[in-house]
Amino acid sequence: MLHIKKKDKVVVLSGKDKGKQGEVIEVDVKKGRVLVAKVNMVKRHAKATQMEPAEIKEKEAYLSLSKVMLVCPKTGRPTRVKFEKLSDGTKVRVSLASGETVG
Repeated sequence: MLHIKKKDKVVVLSGKDKGKQGEVIEVDVKKGRVLVAKVNMVKRHAKATQMEPAEIKEKEAYLSLSKVMLVCPKTGRPTRVKFEKLSDGTKVRVSLASGETVG
């Protein structure tokens, strides 16, 4: 089970976007990367076609999973996560900072 999942709110720990927060768009488990909305923006040049003119598009680039940390829903600060089993047998993620269940 992963510590970070799609639609989680995360904060960037290092790099050019250090301190920025955003929602996870996609998680690449095999490569250990994560795509966060409005973070790590890069420019890509698009060639002109018959339908569209040439332009420079801005889009998100992947970040390493080690560069992001989950944001605690109660405190709003970065937190580590532990896994606990509930009485009905389901696994949940629990914030170590506040003890709240996450997503």
